[in-house]
Formats: sequence, structure tokens, C-alpha cells
Amino acid sequence: MKQLFYIFISFILLYACTPDGKDLQAPEILSAGEQTCPLNCQEFTPGGLIEFAYLFRDNVELGNFNIEIHSNSDHHTHGTEAGECEHEHEEEHTGTPVNPWVFNRDYPIPSGQTQYKAQVRIPIPEEVDEGEYHFMIRVTDAAGWQSIRSVAIYLSSSSHSL
Repeated sequence: MKQLFYIFISFILLYACTPDGKDLQAPEILSAGEQTCPLNCQEFTPGGLIEFAYLFRDNVELGNFNIEIHSNSDHHTHGTEAGECEHEHEEEHTGTPVNPWVFNRDYPIPSGQTQYKAQVRIPIPEEVDEGEYHFMIRVTDAAGWQSIRSVAIYLSSSSHSL
């Protein structure tokens, strides 16, 4: 009888947070500790690497993640990171982009994962415009819920990668 009771309680706890057993919660994009990269306002050098590292977590199951990088020469915002970035050579890299870097890739997360430390080495092309870029991180869970984080990065041949 006790076994039946424990099975019943387990069943209730499993489905208590999700009516009808449906996942109603978006996944989270979290810091990966000291390895977190990129950080807001971090500088990188064309021809260098971005050692992407973030932690993703979901209450039921993760699905995939996407990384998008695009120019912010028009100073638009995505509203997910606070504050303005100050860069030593920013005034040199404003105006209409000539050869902006555009990067957009999807990455699978192994099925059954509720937590996943994503690590990707992203080479930065040498012949791209220097200046401010947005580094967009999207994580989608198996149910289709999505979370987005936008981080400002800066490309400059005179910068030193962190």
C-alpha cells in the first residue's frame, strides 16, 4: 500500500508544475562561471576566436540553441542587456557598414537534457568591419519555448581579447 502511495505522490509532483503534463516554462540562459564568454562589452580581434560558453537549463527538456552575430553600426537595441559600452576607438567605426560580419548557426542539444553547458569555438573572419556587434544567444526547449540574451561585443584590431 505504501508503494502505491509513493507512486501516486510522485505522479502528482511530476505533473503539479505543468497542467496536463505540458511544459509551460521557457528555458534559462545562465552564466558558465569564469568561462562565460562573451561578456557584455567584451572586445575581440578580427582573425581571432570567440570561445562561447554559457549554461542552459530547462524544467523538462532542452531542444537546441542558436548563435547570431550582426553589426550594430546603427546602434539599435534588443533590450536584454543593460548599459552602454565605452570603447577607445568607437568613433572610428561608425557609419554605414562595408563588410559587416554576419553569423547565424543552430546547434543541437542531446535529447533528454535539462541542463547543458554549451561551448563553441567561433572564428572571427579577418576581413570584417570593426566596431560594435550584437551577439544573440537563443535557447529553445523541446516544447518550443525560447529565451533570448543579447550581448554587445566589439571588434577592433587594436583590442586585446579577454
